[in-house]
Amino acid sequence: MKYFIGVASHKPYEMPASGIYFPIQVGARNNKPIEGFIRDDQGINISKDNPYFSELTALYYIWKNCDAQYKGLVHYRRYLGNPKVMFGSNAFERILNSDKLSLIFSDHDIILPKKRHYYIETNYSHYVHAHHKEALVYVQSILDQESIGYSDSFKKVLNRRSAHMFNMMIMSEQRFDEYCEWLFSILFKLRDELDISGYNTSEARVFGYVSELLLDVWIDANNFSYFEAPVVYIEGQHLSKKAFSFLKRKVFGSGNAHIHSSIDDREDRPE
Repeated sequence: MKYFIGVASHKPYEMPASGIYFPIQVGARNNKPIEGFIRDDQGINISKDNPYFSELTALYYIWKNCDAQYKGLVHYRRYLGNPKVMFGSNAFERILNSDKLSLIFSDHDIILPKKRHYYIETNYSHYVHAHHKEALVYVQSILDQESIGYSDSFKKVLNRRSAHMFNMMIMSEQRFDEYCEWLFSILFKLRDELDISGYNTSEARVFGYVSELLLDVWIDANNFSYFEAPVVYIEGQHLSKKAFSFLKRKVFGSGNAHIHSSIDDREDRPE
């Protein structure tokens, strides 16, 4: 198989007809199977950790159980798009297909969603205004102990004013597996050290939130080249709702997990 791009979803939903996209039911353990979906509790898996890792349980499933020349992950309402085909009534016609993927990988190592630019705040301030900051402290400590290169890149990424969000990417199988090996080794150590017993349901997904920043850390430290693809929203964006939530976050400050679902589109993230 040349391409295996998992589409993480926690509910039945329309999927692309293309043979390179494979729907994955996240949090499938103890839940009714969705017809036609791969379950993330099959094979080697961390499906039971879905309330804390979000779409990363699909990422882990792909890493441990799928063989393809190129592997990736997108979301059921959000895909990586073809910049040459950004108009049309059918959103699925605007997503990356195998022909465009082959052209991109002739010149780039990785495909990512276009950066999100925050302009008036850094990635660090953006994170701590919406989340408990302890996770970032622990991650910095873990990286300090293991690799000065990744530690420096983590500091650099936190000080930037843009990031590749959503845990969406496509890359060669070798790089995909190397990334997952690195990422989950950090997240599992973080899980052992971080006390989330007082976190609400949204904030308990801390490992999914942190990993969004770690992808850029891994890319920066290894100096990989990447192609930024536009994000195709199957149902459009809730721009007014996001703007309102952004203002709430600025007023109320950090730790307000109850408002984060709208800030970073968590209302349509796989759970």
